[in-house]
Amino acid sequence: MLIRKLNSTQADFAEQLKTLLAYEAEDDTRIENAVTEILVDVKKRGDAAVLEYTQRFDRVPAHSMAQLELPASELKAAFDGLSTEQRTALEAAAARVRSYHEKQKQDSWQYTEADGTVLGQKITPLDRVGIYVPGGKAAYPSSVLMNAMPAKVAGVQEIIMVVPTPDGVKNPLVLAAAHIAGVTRVFTIGGAQAVGALAYGTATVPPVDKIVGPGNAYVAAAKRRVFGLVGIDMIAGPSEILIICDAHTNPDWIAMDLFSQAEHDEMAQAILLCPDVAFIEAVEASIAKQLPTMPRAETIRTSLADRGALIQVRDLDEACEIANNIAAEHLEISTQNATELAAKIRHAGAMFLGPYSSESLGDYCAGPNHVLPTMRTARFSSPLGVYDFQKRSSIIHVSPAGAQTLGKVAATLAYGEGLQAHAQSAEWRLKN
Repeated sequence: MLIRKLNSTQADFAEQLKTLLAYEAEDDTRIENAVTEILVDVKKRGDAAVLEYTQRFDRVPAHSMAQLELPASELKAAFDGLSTEQRTALEAAAARVRSYHEKQKQDSWQYTEADGTVLGQKITPLDRVGIYVPGGKAAYPSSVLMNAMPAKVAGVQEIIMVVPTPDGVKNPLVLAAAHIAGVTRVFTIGGAQAVGALAYGTATVPPVDKIVGPGNAYVAAAKRRVFGLVGIDMIAGPSEILIICDAHTNPDWIAMDLFSQAEHDEMAQAILLCPDVAFIEAVEASIAKQLPTMPRAETIRTSLADRGALIQVRDLDEACEIANNIAAEHLEISTQNATELAAKIRHAGAMFLGPYSSESLGDYCAGPNHVLPTMRTARFSSPLGVYDFQKRSSIIHVSPAGAQTLGKVAATLAYGEGLQAHAQSAEWRLKN
């Protein structure tokens, strides 16, 4: 079986879907213990601990933290050394990401009440953020753009990037992306030790206010542990794609769209919802035809077999109901009435409307952020954006007249709560 097939009319469909969606983040005591030990060590010994872990885990023969920081000139050299095609693509993607996120920027506001009291909200950027960019098995220049550029647009003054470079191998596209995105400093460190350095600060690595960006199980565990001391974006799970199709899209396109997420890793999830059984069979045949041509065929095969599904639904309205239950990271609505169906969707990380809106375009260059909620968290959370790098402070400027009205209200409520000092603090400002 390449991929399971389900039917929403089956009596046990709800239970089958629940089982399909079930995913528990890796609960590995060994990982948790190792991460705790690393974080405690980094907090205690700072640079020395980070250097030792980098030597051990990434096999980088550095003798000082200075050797693990990349100068701005190296980032620019990487950018200048790109082929014309790569440089043009990177610049185009960066421009689109910047343009989209500029529209998210929020401004301070205030209003004055009749008695002269002024209320409002002040919007300010975070001072310093850290972005984690994965290294090792793969390199992700797109992650640099998606994490750094919203911070830059928000007005963050310092963006500290950490990226592991196993065996000292640096990816030119990643460094070039850091240059074009305006990253302030880059350290070639990774894992839990990099998260610890960003959270606690060392003599070399400055402490940040928030850490964003994806990573492996050790990075996720470390982010979870330092949350509260610093902010984090999210604890991300495996990548997901859900496709609603009405049988009017080329089945080869749909099969490849399913592959585009399944190739991430074996735990990625790819699901199709369609009312047309003949189209589902055509997609199934296309999967069998195209899979052998994929360089990451075994990863795709495992992902589709373990967590993928082709689901026949009664109609497109039911498909939307199921989609809201799944709350997928990526939702493609590849139908003739995509905009109409999108109005019925309440829960999705990102929606891709129409047959030409492949999810892969969103990963690289469409403009909206590709850092999205997974594991059904789209029910209550949103894509990474400029708002994640801004914070809000309330403004309360009470006038003498306003204090007379508000003071009586506050005092009454404070006495009701048994907080006499609160009450008298308000009453001292009342005119007798």
